[in-house]
Amino acid sequence: MASVIEKTIRKAVTPALQAVASINRTRLPGAEDNPFLHGIHTPLAEEFTLDNLAVTGTIPAELDGRYVRIGPNPFGETGKGHHWFLGDGMVHGVRLKDGKAEWYRNRFIRSAELEGKGGPPAVGGPRRGFGDTVNTNVLDIGGTIMALVEANSFPVQLDGNLDSVAYSDFGGGLTGSFTAHPHQCPDTGEYHAICYDGPSQDTIRHVAMDRHGKVLRETEIAVKHGPSIHDCALTENFVVILDLPVTFSMQALMSGHKFPYRWNRDHKARVGLLPRGATGDEVVWHEVDPCYVFHVGNSFEDETGQVIIDVCPYETIFDGEMPGPYGKALGLERWTVDGQGGKVTRRTMDAAGQEFPRPDERYFTKPHRYLWSMGMPEDGDLDFVAPMPLYRHDLATGERVQHVFGEGRIPGEFVFVPRSADAPEGDGWVMGYVIDRNHGTSALEILDAMSLSPVAAVHIPHLIPPGFHGNWIAAS
Repeated sequence: MASVIEKTIRKAVTPALQAVASINRTRLPGAEDNPFLHGIHTPLAEEFTLDNLAVTGTIPAELDGRYVRIGPNPFGETGKGHHWFLGDGMVHGVRLKDGKAEWYRNRFIRSAELEGKGGPPAVGGPRRGFGDTVNTNVLDIGGTIMALVEANSFPVQLDGNLDSVAYSDFGGGLTGSFTAHPHQCPDTGEYHAICYDGPSQDTIRHVAMDRHGKVLRETEIAVKHGPSIHDCALTENFVVILDLPVTFSMQALMSGHKFPYRWNRDHKARVGLLPRGATGDEVVWHEVDPCYVFHVGNSFEDETGQVIIDVCPYETIFDGEMPGPYGKALGLERWTVDGQGGKVTRRTMDAAGQEFPRPDERYFTKPHRYLWSMGMPEDGDLDFVAPMPLYRHDLATGERVQHVFGEGRIPGEFVFVPRSADAPEGDGWVMGYVIDRNHGTSALEILDAMSLSPVAAVHIPHLIPPGFHGNWIAAS
């Protein structure tokens, strides 16, 4: 752990570092050369409330709730050194009820940073002092709609109309940063998260909360180099930590880049198993071949007690100066972790590059059969401007069903929604936003989860820029 003296020095030199970074930033390419600020990535300047939306097909009557997704939507001038991951947060949601699309709304997350740039007034609530942009995921936590980000700000509570209510540290229980990807145990209802923080390069935290969103405990875990840990995994007995070679880069920061994380060949790739409720020194670490994982599809323990993790890894990511997440996607892999400190075994289940693996969340932490994911471009040019297929994987048979949305139509992450609480695994629908770049419009598309055949589309008369993560938030 960093000593008090080390932390004091780090804080004292921050203004000087920022001054050097600002000077060097003037030498970087400007906004006109950033692909994440133009074309389909052009930010929306207006907040809409649209009723009486046109619908193709039939919206299932069982769907009563909101599909909500969040992503970066920079307000005003971004200047040089901008990275896609850092834009002001904007949520986009569609309310479905009784077979109808009641409304579409998009709303900025009301941060102080946004207000400082001339945007809408900020909402209240506790801040951490490291910036308060929130732009990465939207999730129901304990019956409250929460907008999330990692490594920085506290979450933001949203109301049923997607307006920002207040920043939240979960009633005072959260002492540091949170994550964009907490996972809920379907058996206990607990939420578990692995949280990292830019200024804390030698420590990450495991945060456990009860089903109501009350923080139960925070556990510090020692690391090196300040790893970027976007997601974690969860099993019946373990929290899984992905400590992989993307770490804080002082060189990138000093060069003026606002996103200071880079591929680090000197950082040992490893997977940690933390027993639920254990202390940080009880993590059992396992070496894994260098790669990076943004997202976990599912994780569970097999009949021998080994931990199984389904992931979509990259050969490298952020390997150099770049305004977005460029890297070679390796496909869908199954990792086996023996729990004894041995090397992780990696097996490719589908070699096609893909991302955003999503399960039937009722089976998270359990053996499962189905996953849904988005195909990725083979050239690793992840501007998210090319048409991509949607996959449905049957992990029992190896079958892959594919849906292609058509020329000029670009999907984002699709999420699974069960037909009912007790429906069999995979019985339901998948849904997500699809951009039509030829017509400058978007749609919330609903597909049958098993066949991937179209069920309904809610048409939105403007282009929703590519975003990050969303979820179905049931009205109940």
